[in-house]
Amino acid sequence: MWKPSSPPPPPKSPEQPAEPMTLGRPRHESIKQPVVGRRAAQIIKLKPEFVKKYKEVHASVWPEVLQQIKSCNIRDYSIFHDPESGILFASYKYVGFDYAGDMERMRENPKVREWWAMTDSFQESLVPGAKSSESGDPVWWKNVEEVFYAA
Repeated sequence: MWKPSSPPPPPKSPEQPAEPMTLGRPRHESIKQPVVGRRAAQIIKLKPEFVKKYKEVHASVWPEVLQQIKSCNIRDYSIFHDPESGILFASYKYVGFDYAGDMERMRENPKVREWWAMTDSFQESLVPGAKSSESGDPVWWKNVEEVFYAA
């Protein structure tokens, strides 16, 4: 399941200013604007003894978790599994105004924290020093860089 962490920085484009950015907008900008369809991807290792259980729980994700994901502006969320390496690959789009605030709201939901505690036990983080999804720093799922996109 997706875990709270900052998505990787967006790729440079001619429309983006050359100044420091925060979720696709200049840091000094006070008017909140949506980050339309910002893609993010993350990886983590699935413990081999939990492959079946992980797939079972994701076949019927708790409604409270699905609702929280949606209300925190996460869309087009998918998780893929490579059985040879044991890697889970997650991708999603963030379409909100305040990524850090949305992830804090996600973290505050007791059902989401319960879900994370369960699914974290099936996983091995690839981030040195990561403790859990709930702790958030360092992140549990490792962010990966987008190197190509074609719409």
